[in-house]
Amino acid sequence: MTRRRWIADTWNDQRTTAALTGAQAAHLARVLRAQPGQVFDVVANGFLHRAEVSSVHDNEVTFTLHEERQSETALPLHLLLAIFKFDHFEWAVEKATELGVAHITPVLARRTEKHLSQAAAKRVERWRRIAHEAAQQSRRTDVPLIADPLPLAAALTATADTPTRLLLAEVEQQHTLRAALETTAADETLNNASIALAIGPEGGWAPDELQRFTDATWQHVTLGPRILRAETAAIAAIGITAALLQ
Repeated sequence: MTRRRWIADTWNDQRTTAALTGAQAAHLARVLRAQPGQVFDVVANGFLHRAEVSSVHDNEVTFTLHEERQSETALPLHLLLAIFKFDHFEWAVEKATELGVAHITPVLARRTEKHLSQAAAKRVERWRRIAHEAAQQSRRTDVPLIADPLPLAAALTATADTPTRLLLAEVEQQHTLRAALETTAADETLNNASIALAIGPEGGWAPDELQRFTDATWQHVTLGPRILRAETAAIAAIGITAALLQ
């Protein structure tokens, strides 16, 4: 039987003990009724351990960490995701986390609705909680970094050193995402290099934003002839990238 996995909130420098606090501890203590001596998988500082419950309280559950276990690393993929309707955006964050994305930067695009742009900063902590829960559910050993929302210019600056930068653009009809990734793989750099992938808002990127990407030497690519919702495009693109990285 697969052991339940938790991502620790705190741990000591030697990684011999770790603890869950707050809502995680309350759930484990009150709902799952954990008892000292029970064994779980616990991730501490990105490392996976077999762990034994040593004490249980409503606000803290502590573990003794035993042997380190083998774990997979995240996809070297930085997703620039333009902000769109929050319920759809949150679904995209959850699924991107499950698929292994390492970093998500919410982007304030020109066509992001004004009220969403204004409220985005207050939603970041919720997005981080969603990513944390999705990482735990999907048995990741890390949680993707969810950056504070950034204007496009700042997001492009933050990814300027990423070796492979790909923009999904509705106006691009020829160059596919798969072909771009296969070309990179042929250069024997794909498995060792980070990839940045940009997904636009509802209505797509504005012409001046497309020009910004071009000026920043992003390669424009397509997923095919269909017009996809932003969250659908994000998940399809991550799936294609993940398949070619394996």
